[in-house]
Amino acid sequence: MKTLVLCCVCLLAGVGEAVRSTPPPPTVEELSETLQHAYEAYTKKAIQATTGDEVSTLKSRVATLARQLVMQQLFVEERVRSDGDSGIKQVRHHYEGTRPYHSASHTGTSVASLHDHANNIRTVGLGEFIAVLNGVEFRTRHNDYGLRMPSRTSPVYHQVEEIPFPDVPPEVLQQQELADQITEMREWFKAWKNNDHSVRDYRKYFKPVLCYLEGAWTNSDSLEESFFSDRHFLDATSWFDLQEKVRYTSYTGGKSTLENFSYLPTTIMNMINGTYPQVAQWNYRILCHPLKRDVPLNRFRVVDDLIARMANKKTLMEHERTRAARFTLNSFDTDEWVDGKKNYGLLDELMAEVPGKDNYGANLYDESFDTATYPYNTTDTDTKLNVGYYHRWSRVVSKDAMGRTKRHRGFADENLFMAMTTQPKVAGVELNVCTGWHHNHCTLYNQKWTYAIPLEVVYMTPLLKWNPYDVEYKGNSRSDLGKTVTAHGRWGSDRQAEKAFNGTNSKRYYQTPYEFFVNGEQGTSEADTVKSHVGVLDRAGQMHKMTASGTRTFLPFIPNVGSMRTRFPIMPVHGEGSGVWKELEALKDIVLSPVENAHMFHENWRDVTTQGVVLISGEAKGDKHVHRVVLSADQVGMAKLGRTILVVTEETNNHYHEMRVKRLDDTHYYMVGCDGGSSCPDKHYRTMHLAPAEDDENEPGTA
Repeated sequence: MKTLVLCCVCLLAGVGEAVRSTPPPPTVEELSETLQHAYEAYTKKAIQATTGDEVSTLKSRVATLARQLVMQQLFVEERVRSDGDSGIKQVRHHYEGTRPYHSASHTGTSVASLHDHANNIRTVGLGEFIAVLNGVEFRTRHNDYGLRMPSRTSPVYHQVEEIPFPDVPPEVLQQQELADQITEMREWFKAWKNNDHSVRDYRKYFKPVLCYLEGAWTNSDSLEESFFSDRHFLDATSWFDLQEKVRYTSYTGGKSTLENFSYLPTTIMNMINGTYPQVAQWNYRILCHPLKRDVPLNRFRVVDDLIARMANKKTLMEHERTRAARFTLNSFDTDEWVDGKKNYGLLDELMAEVPGKDNYGANLYDESFDTATYPYNTTDTDTKLNVGYYHRWSRVVSKDAMGRTKRHRGFADENLFMAMTTQPKVAGVELNVCTGWHHNHCTLYNQKWTYAIPLEVVYMTPLLKWNPYDVEYKGNSRSDLGKTVTAHGRWGSDRQAEKAFNGTNSKRYYQTPYEFFVNGEQGTSEADTVKSHVGVLDRAGQMHKMTASGTRTFLPFIPNVGSMRTRFPIMPVHGEGSGVWKELEALKDIVLSPVENAHMFHENWRDVTTQGVVLISGEAKGDKHVHRVVLSADQVGMAKLGRTILVVTEETNNHYHEMRVKRLDDTHYYMVGCDGGSSCPDKHYRTMHLAPAEDDENEPGTA
C-alpha cells in the first residue's frame, strides 16, 4: 500500500513539472501579427495565381464601385440643394416646451448661437450650428471667431491679418476733461444712429465689417484648423480621430463639453486613372472683410421669424431688440425700403469685395464651355468678371436656351456665393469637353471653387481704440507681459487697487470709462464672459472704473442715444429655399399685413379697428418736464392683452427715452422700465395718462 501511494506522488510530481514547462499562450498582439503575416502570404500567392484578365476584371469592378460612390455623394448633395438654399439650418437644442416652436431652429434665444465676449479685444461670440453650403451639410465647432481678414499682401493659403480698428474722432481727443470727451463721443454715436454726417462725419470712425462663412473641399491629409479662435479649437489629433469622436457622440447622444467637435464630411472627389480614389475633406472657416463703403443702419430690416417671436412672446419691435433677431439688407440700397423683385443688389455689391482663398490678389476668369463671364451690372465686354472674388450673378454674351444672358451660380440656390481659386490644397474637378461633328475638338477644364454666405455685419466703433485714461495694453494674455494684468490674484476689483487689473490684455480689454454708459450690460446670456464693470490701473497706478471695449451685440444704454446694436446677423436660412417655406412666407405676409394685402382674400375682408392713443409721461423730478408717447392701434391692442409695450418718447429738453409701459385702464398706463433700466436717469414718475384732446395734434390712425 505504501508503495502505491509513493508511486502516485511521483506521478503527480511529474505532471506538475510538465505543466510548469508548457509555454504560455500567445498574446493578442502576437496573434494579430501572426494573422497579418498569414494574410499577406495568402494575398501574395493569390495575386501570383491571378491571370491578367482577372486583374483587369478586378480593377474594372473596383472602378465601378468607386464611381457609384462618387455618384451617390452627388445624389445626396443634389437632394440637399433641391430641399433648400445655402444657409444655416439648426443650432444646438437647449430647451423645449408644449409647442414645436418652443425649441430652437436656426434661432432661439439667439440666432446662430450668437453671444458676446466683449472683454476680449477681437473675439466675436458665435456658437455651434449646422449649415449647408452648395448642398454640403456640416456642423461647426463652437466658433468664437476674430476680427481678421485675408492677407492683403500675400497669396499664401489661409494667410490672414488683423483688421485695423477705426480711429477716435479728433474732436473727442481735443477735449481736456473726461466729461467733455464723453459728451462729444455721445454726439458721434448720435450722428451714426441718425445717419447724419453733415456736422460729424461718422463714416470715418464707424466702420462696417462683413463677416462670412466659407467652405471648400480640401486635399488636406492632416487635421487642419482653418481659422483661429482664442477660445476654441478642433479637439482631435487627426481627421480620423475627429470623425470617430463625432460618430461616438452622435451614437451616444453626448457632446464635447467645450463644444470643440465638428462634423466635416469627406467625399471621393476624383478617380485617378479610373482606379485610385482621391478623397477630399470638407472644411470651413469664418473670416471678415472691412467694407470700402458705409452701410447706413436704415439699410437693415428685421426678419419676422415667428418661431422666435412666438416662443419668446415678443412684438416685432421687441424682437428686433433681442439677440434672436436676424436682418436682411435693402437690395435697392435706398433710405426707404422697397419690396420687389431685384437680382443684383446691395448684398452682391458688398460680397464682391470679398476674395476667395487666393486672397486680395486674386485675378481669375471663368471661360468654361468657351463662354466668357462678365460682370452682371455692365454691358462692357472688354473687362471680364474676376471670379477670384465672391459673386453669384454674372453675364455672358450668348443667350441660353431660355433667351437669357444673365446667370446665377447654382441651379436654384439664391444665397450661394462662389469664388475660384488656384490653391493646391483645394480639391478641384476636371472635365474634358469635346465638340464638333465627330467630337474631336477637346478642351480640358480643371477648376477649383469655394463657397460662402454672409453671416453678419459688425460695426467697429471708436470705443475699440478710445482710451482716455491711457491704460497700458499689454498684448496677448498668455505672454509674460500680458500675465501681469492678473498677477498676484488681481481679478478686476473696483474697490481694492491691489486687486484691480494692472492694465489690459487681449482677454481683459476694459478701457472704456464706466460713466459713458448707464444701466449696465444689455440682454446678456450664460455664454457671455464680460463683466459689467471692473477696476483697472492706469500707467500711474491709479484705479479707474471701466467697462469692456470689445465687440457687443448691443452696447449698454447711451444717454440721448439709446442702446445701439453693433452686430447685424444677415445669415440666410437653408429652409428659405424650399417651396413650402416660400408659400408660408406669402401666407405670413397676408395674415400679418391684411390691409396691404387685402386683394389676396377670396372674400370681402373688413378690419375691426382699434383706436391709437397719445400718452403723457410722468413728470421728471428734476426740471419738471414730461414727454409725449404715441401708441399705435396695434400697440394699444397688445396692451389690452396685458403685454408690456416698448415705446420711444418724443424729444423734450433735447433728449428722449425708451420706455416699457403697461396698461392700467383706458386712460392710464404705467412705466415699468426706462432706458434699459428700471427707471429713467432723470427720475420720471411712473404713472402715465392720456393726453388732453387739444394736445393730441398727431392722433395716431387706426388699423
